[in-house]
Amino acid sequence: MGVSPQDLLDGLKNPSRWLMYSGTYDGRRHSPLTQITPENVHRLAPRWTFQADTMALGRGFEATPIALDGVLYVTGSNNYAWALDGRTGRPFWRYRRDLPPNLTYGASAPVNRGFGVLGDRLFMVTLDAHLLAFDMRTGTVLWDVVLADYRIGYAATLAPLVVKDKVIVGISGGDYPTRGFIDAYEPRTGTRMWRFYTVPAPGERGSETWPSTDVIARGGGGAWVTGSYDPALNLLYWGTGNPNPDYYGNDREGDNLYTCSLLALDPDTGELKWYYQFTPHDTHDWDANHVPVLGDLTIDGQSHGVVMMANRNGFFYVLDRGTGKLLLAKPFTDTNWARQVDPRGRPVVLNEPPNAVPTCTAAPTSCLRPMIRSDACFLSWRARRARRTSRSNRRFGPVWRRRAEASADCRTARTARCARLIRRQASAAGNFVSPRSRSPA
Repeated sequence: MGVSPQDLLDGLKNPSRWLMYSGTYDGRRHSPLTQITPENVHRLAPRWTFQADTMALGRGFEATPIALDGVLYVTGSNNYAWALDGRTGRPFWRYRRDLPPNLTYGASAPVNRGFGVLGDRLFMVTLDAHLLAFDMRTGTVLWDVVLADYRIGYAATLAPLVVKDKVIVGISGGDYPTRGFIDAYEPRTGTRMWRFYTVPAPGERGSETWPSTDVIARGGGGAWVTGSYDPALNLLYWGTGNPNPDYYGNDREGDNLYTCSLLALDPDTGELKWYYQFTPHDTHDWDANHVPVLGDLTIDGQSHGVVMMANRNGFFYVLDRGTGKLLLAKPFTDTNWARQVDPRGRPVVLNEPPNAVPTCTAAPTSCLRPMIRSDACFLSWRARRARRTSRSNRRFGPVWRRRAEASADCRTARTARCARLIRRQASAAGNFVSPRSRSPA
């Protein structure tokens, strides 16, 4: 009989099961089990070890296993997957995806975050931007559908979320010339039921926040972390990623909706009910790819059903999950780009003195270089990551070595080119400060 939609709604009422990425639709990822306590946790000891066939350097396992009837269903790097005996670690079956050698984003982030499950089927996305359905008893692939063309930068790494009779997935690759989206598929056949683009088409609401059709077509806005769901409101909550290019915004003036946002969608139709953008016109890679956490809070004496996110821009947000109204936005770390969010929900960006060198402790990926305010430089940290990944995935042999060499050349060339560009622009503005002569913070 397998897993029913009601089983998914019940969540962790049966605490021996873990049936979705966050355990429950509310995104809390918290088990109700109580046998392990602070007093006895020191008695935990390993019972078995499973040796995976593959691993991505510096990434490890990013999947949350599905736990069902004593079996762990686990996905790994490079689109491997296993069904393991929960008591012994013995594999019941093993799957390995035959990936193409010319992956794009999937080569630099060869991870997978887990299965979705419904009935007797498991669902998994792939680095070449496909969605697969498996027979959970045998590991046989039942259908295989294409999400997008991996050759232009698309990939998929998240754990699908099953809501009622739909398998919902988001796409990766927002750092390439792609246009992000969230899809819903029919679980028996793999037929696509709806698609919501995270960057609106020309003429649609939100398209006025982009300067041109060409920019929209490569606007980014990946949706690579699994969302949450409120059955009472029948709303799906999903975070979106950075606009493209990440660190250079001069050719994409505007707020760049719906990047760096939280979306509330109707899971039956994909219709947008409301949105909240955390970082308009992001130039720091402060994407909103987080698990939205649902809860009930009393604020100023009033009870609210809320959705909460601790964003990479350094602010913690509480929104009414029915309307998207901002209830609270407070910094949870040191940041010098903004100190508050105004009543309209927009960050109040601070003006900087002429010789300021902006820093941010909220998101390490944004602090890749001393920055002049022009934001004219895009350092190829993704090329460095691809190079590290290449060294760890020898199964592609010479292909990986060529990619590593190309990445190293790209990194060297871009670093020198960006340094020259910064010096020219800063000198012209009369505000260049050598990193060596900066005063201590």
